[in-house]
Amino acid sequence: MKKIAVLTSGGDAPGMNAAIRAVVRKAIYHGLEVAGVHQGYAGLISGKIETMHLGSVGDIIQRGGTMLQSARCPEFTTDEGQEKAISQMKKHGIDGLVVIGGDGSYRGALALTEKGMPAVGVPGTIDNDIPGTDFTIGFDTALNTVIDSIDKIRDTATSHERTFIVEVMGRDAGDLALWAGLAGGAETVLIPEESFEMEDMIERLKSGHERGKKHSIIIVAEGVMSATELAERLKTSANIETRVSVLGHIQRGGSPSARDRVLASQFGAKAVEVLMDGKKGRAIGIQNHQVVDYDLKKAFEKAHGTDTSMYQLSKELSI
Repeated sequence: MKKIAVLTSGGDAPGMNAAIRAVVRKAIYHGLEVAGVHQGYAGLISGKIETMHLGSVGDIIQRGGTMLQSARCPEFTTDEGQEKAISQMKKHGIDGLVVIGGDGSYRGALALTEKGMPAVGVPGTIDNDIPGTDFTIGFDTALNTVIDSIDKIRDTATSHERTFIVEVMGRDAGDLALWAGLAGGAETVLIPEESFEMEDMIERLKSGHERGKKHSIIIVAEGVMSATELAERLKTSANIETRVSVLGHIQRGGSPSARDRVLASQFGAKAVEVLMDGKKGRAIGIQNHQVVDYDLKKAFEKAHGTDTSMYQLSKELSI
């Protein structure tokens, strides 16, 4: 292993820059050459590859987003696209690749590995939905962004004695909604992993109102339904008036938290170590507070699961 490359793919997440920085500087520290691939797998196919130096990643650890940019690339899902990517890597003398991203990015890394190009996956997604790791890069920062928004919305909800519905990201995973709901003291949390009855939610809202509660916060993950749809159903079913706040892409941005910067630095450095050890088709993660590497295929063997005890706790504390 003489030269490695690094790319970011899929949705951006705070801390990706810290991971890029760690890959570049860890590799250079050990005498390797490093290349940065711009625009994810699309850039890998088109050859948007540049040599990285120590100065290339200076002053980026505190920045959100990704300096290497990201892009969707349907072409890379084809054999032809993957062969083009491998051809570009060989042309630039690249012996291994670090892929920072989520589920789709991991599938790309696995495809390259199976075609003979060693690749390692680093989990970068605010959804915290990669099996095999307790936390992903960006989750903590996004969570704090959501909580800050909930705190501000609650001020208005209290002042106007209203029920607010806050929609957060999470198409297939509810960690962001669940953690934010528990930390923000939400009265109701709706996540894709747990079913719910509209009648139960209505009863909880009415019960709170009857005992003098003047406002409520409902957190709904986008994978359950939109906040607008939920508001319409509450109005139709029980004549409950609500206000809607959709946080959207604000959840992905911002300077990464200290936790995400440290996690990203550990993950990036570990990825380089794995490639230097001659391993391929591995994923980096944190399990029981220890940074580990494991078979990349394990990231696809089971669906993401949420902490049911935390979900129950959120219900118990929001009575």
